[in-house]
Amino acid sequence: MDAVDRAILDVLRDDSRTSIRDVATRVGISRANAYARVKRMVDTKVIRKFTVDVDHAAIGLGLSAYVHVRTKQNSWKSFRKKVWELEEAAHVALVTGDFDCVILVRARDADHLRELVLERIQALPEVVATQTVLVFEEHVGPS
Repeated sequence: MDAVDRAILDVLRDDSRTSIRDVATRVGISRANAYARVKRMVDTKVIRKFTVDVDHAAIGLGLSAYVHVRTKQNSWKSFRKKVWELEEAAHVALVTGDFDCVILVRARDADHLRELVLERIQALPEVVATQTVLVFEEHVGPS
């Protein structure tokens, strides 16, 4: 990874649909060099996937929350598998501190969030306790 690779990543983070021609122009390298660098980063898993930035409110999931979960000892793997089966789960992380896991969830409204946390997440046998924190604003990256 050098400065050119980092510049390419910045361009693609901003818009993963940017053409190789535009990447090359914006970074100041040839199209062939840009293509080879992007291919290498994909092949070596530096770039794991190309994705989109979704307006969650526009698709009816305008309420986001972090659900902190304390689990039973040695149950992380089975818990993680079950959490990813929840369509509302957007991000799942094993963490340190008072809780073992943090889940970013997206819900339609407060009633949907209550049902998700109290009736589905807390019902999982691995769960000992939860704490829910509402998200007022989200920002990804420097913008």
